[in-house]
Amino acid sequence: MFTAPGEPLRETTRSENARPGEVLVEVAGCGICHTDLGFCFDGVPTRHALPLVLGHEISGTVVEAGAGAESWLGRTVVVPAVMPCGNCAACRAGRGSVCPKQIFPGNDVHGGFGSHVRVPAAGLCPVPDLRDRNVNRAGLDLATLAVLADAVTTPYQAIHRVGLGPGDLAVVVGVGGVGGYAVQIAHALGALVVAIDVDPVRLQMSLEHGAKLGLRADQLEFKALKQAVRDLAKANGVPTFRWRIFECSGSPAGQGTAFSLLEHGSHLSVVGFTAKKVELRLSNLMAFDATAAGNWGCLPELYPAALDLVLAGKVALQPFTELRPLASINQSFADVHANRVSRRLVLVP
Repeated sequence: MFTAPGEPLRETTRSENARPGEVLVEVAGCGICHTDLGFCFDGVPTRHALPLVLGHEISGTVVEAGAGAESWLGRTVVVPAVMPCGNCAACRAGRGSVCPKQIFPGNDVHGGFGSHVRVPAAGLCPVPDLRDRNVNRAGLDLATLAVLADAVTTPYQAIHRVGLGPGDLAVVVGVGGVGGYAVQIAHALGALVVAIDVDPVRLQMSLEHGAKLGLRADQLEFKALKQAVRDLAKANGVPTFRWRIFECSGSPAGQGTAFSLLEHGSHLSVVGFTAKKVELRLSNLMAFDATAAGNWGCLPELYPAALDLVLAGKVALQPFTELRPLASINQSFADVHANRVSRRLVLVP
């Protein structure tokens, strides 16, 4: 239970029962996201009043179903990090990401850092029988699949929106967590991939999982970094209007770098988040006839396709994921906050 910024999370016991249209999920795993750290360490306000259970990267098994949700009972699922209502004007227009009634576990309602979580049934992503190796060719367990709920699907939606494919250049700025999966998804879809980061371990992992070029942003002057991207694109015949830049670092430096990489006709997807301000020359968008767009979460209807990539082993989870017991939550939060881990931590009750 999160009680106040800067305070340790506290173990507690409470009761939950599924209401009509809802399910109670026994949690298999819940991933730690930088959004959680923003609440805990930076004072970013939650929409639900404190105290609150955090956690929005959730996988588990439905153990109780309310009226109208009985078909989910006993099924293994991934709980989307953003759950639109499905009925409002935004949802009907295909804009569920801006649904005013959306549920964000660990922000709007109690989240997944517990033994169970109560969520709407609408939008749940069913997980097939993981014992079937014809389906689960990657040999994944349910707890590890928790990262699908944000770290994988959020960049998947950003990549899906721009129709990335063969002949495109994907430049991923910040390849830890979300960015590491963005590299793999872009590669799986046939794009030429550049990874940019300050961490040599993360860059090496990206090179081993789909990136054609890895660049250290802390060791290269920006002009040299941009020239390296241009040289790779030219060598592979990729025009600038097929450059797709994905800012995944969530840092002012990373966002400045990503924006400055825009060329004629290029597109920037802002996937990472920082509360800090960034100074940009916005006229670059006009001068280059370039575009920039944000990306909030991932629509539930896109989850099955992302899950298929993961189960097929086209997007690897295990080398990028570390399972820890839920009891380690305070130490694990501190480790992620201090950049002492290079993998996505998933806490297991």
